[in-house]
Amino acid sequence: MKSNLLKRTVTGILFVIILVGCTLCSPYSFTLLFALVSALTVYEFAHLVNAHNGMEVSKYLTSIAAAYLFLATARIQTTSWGIGLYMPYIALLLYLMIRELYLKRANPAGNWAFAVLGQLYVALPFALLNILAFHYSPAEGSVSYNPILPLSVFVFLWLSDTGAYCVGSLIGKHRLFERVSPKKSWEGSIGGGIFAIASSFVFAHFWPIMPVWQWAGLSVVVVVFGTWGDLTESLLKRQLGVKDSGNILPGHGGLLDRFDSALLAIPAAVIYLYTASLF
Repeated sequence: MKSNLLKRTVTGILFVIILVGCTLCSPYSFTLLFALVSALTVYEFAHLVNAHNGMEVSKYLTSIAAAYLFLATARIQTTSWGIGLYMPYIALLLYLMIRELYLKRANPAGNWAFAVLGQLYVALPFALLNILAFHYSPAEGSVSYNPILPLSVFVFLWLSDTGAYCVGSLIGKHRLFERVSPKKSWEGSIGGGIFAIASSFVFAHFWPIMPVWQWAGLSVVVVVFGTWGDLTESLLKRQLGVKDSGNILPGHGGLLDRFDSALLAIPAAVIYLYTASLF
């Protein structure tokens, strides 16, 4: 038990240091990190599906597609290049569809479905991080990199998870979604949300790039959709009959386990900020 706790603690600290460090260091380290994370997470998703559901999704082609989608989106956000950059990505998706005609596999429709799901569920949310990180200024005619918005999404999620665990362990009685995740409670989720909302005022104080109410609203959106993201991955794993999505992170499972909340929280954050007219 102590060995596992130590392993989880060390892995968790290193995970946070790498993510925060690469995000704050430069736009290049941010881009390279999340292009790699996109590829590895989609690879993990395909491996999970193939191993436990009898599918034959191409792990390598789908992970290459995910990395390319992230890099293309980053390039479009930071330069004058247009959507033509997405053409190779679309061509690769078409190839994944057409190849099933010739491979004569047992479940081509399932392979199509899970290949596309991996792109929509995993690759697209990571690509949308670029919209949070890179901002075009019409007045200056240039693009600036601001790591605080993408980083704030992860901070809100981490604080929400930590607060939910602490509060839920102490006073959690009413199950939030027992069919999918028996241990989550309403008390824990509300407590975690309070932690995240409180941190939004800290962000508003030190980084006044938007009003306090927008920061608070962003934290609420991230917490709510992050909870749904966690439950969504739990439902996926329950259907596939597995406990962890992988073992790349000792004591924590796989990358899909670590980023499950973010996969719904990131698109929701982008929609919210567009609605709030930040961009």
